[in-house]
Amino acid sequence: MKLSQFKFDLPEKLIAQHPTQNRDESRLMVLDRATGKIEHKLFKDVLDYFEEQDVMVMNNTKVFPARMYGNKEKTGATIEVFLLRELNRESLLWDVLVDPARKIRIGNKLYFGENDELVAEVIDNTTSRGRTLRFLFDGTHEEFKATIYKLGETPLPKYIQREVEPEDAERFQTIFAKEEGAVAVPTAGMHFSKQLMKRMELKGVEFSAVTLHVGLGTFRPVEVEDLTKHKMDSEQAIITQATADIVNRAKDARKKVCAVGTTAMRTIESSVSTYDRLKPFDGWTNKFIFPPYEFKIADSMITNFHTPQSTLLMMAAAFGGYDLVMEAYHTAIKEKYRFYAYGDAMLIL
Repeated sequence: MKLSQFKFDLPEKLIAQHPTQNRDESRLMVLDRATGKIEHKLFKDVLDYFEEQDVMVMNNTKVFPARMYGNKEKTGATIEVFLLRELNRESLLWDVLVDPARKIRIGNKLYFGENDELVAEVIDNTTSRGRTLRFLFDGTHEEFKATIYKLGETPLPKYIQREVEPEDAERFQTIFAKEEGAVAVPTAGMHFSKQLMKRMELKGVEFSAVTLHVGLGTFRPVEVEDLTKHKMDSEQAIITQATADIVNRAKDARKKVCAVGTTAMRTIESSVSTYDRLKPFDGWTNKFIFPPYEFKIADSMITNFHTPQSTLLMMAAAFGGYDLVMEAYHTAIKEKYRFYAYGDAMLIL
């Protein structure tokens, strides 16, 4: 398939700028692959589609406050620093993006906080926008992390064109977030409330966790028409033996396995045995799923409404079928569904 096949016109007013008041009351579009039927529900109705011993696979990564603003030595110019990942814990080396990139050179120092609580030195140019920073900090790693949390802010995507608000720290996060390391939230999981998960547990639906630390590479634009030539950035992923056991038990019993989000789906599809069962995994994945693709583990999927020509839309089309998913997207625009991170959800059965 070609990049141009995933193009559509999205009215700007459908890009959600705020979350819904209650997590589980966003809208839910339900796609039935067998019949091609499209239904319109609320997210809490997802309960009606799952039974006892069905399994939800959730990504338990936790977003940290990755966006910081510093001042360059001498000039005092404001520089936005986006923390991507910690490269070395002892040396406090971080892989970061800087903006404006042209103003930053190797050897420059950046100062953060009103009293210069944190200082960083640029030690490497990795890409045109990327840099490696060494933070100069005397305290413990816990104190360093506490300083980052104090000075950093929730990394809302740029398409949310407003200031970060206090509620974003809680809402730009799933309620089951546990393993810190993501710079973007696995958005499909944000629709789950404590009450909904309790009701699902009472019905006998099981939850299992995988970890994929979402990096910005997930959202990197595809710039080649031939999708086979696009390369995904690697992201750290973990599947425990306990999770593999829960999922495989459900598959053996012919129960539903639902991937909650594209990141959970990419994780489980990155570690499949020759018998189409889930294997434990601890490493990095750069798996790129686009049509045609044969999914081995999950037979249902929850996902948000994604950007035109994005790898996330391509995966949804690979799972739901290109024609049905593109029809669903045009229906979503007509029915004024809300798009992107704080938007509405889709369940593909």
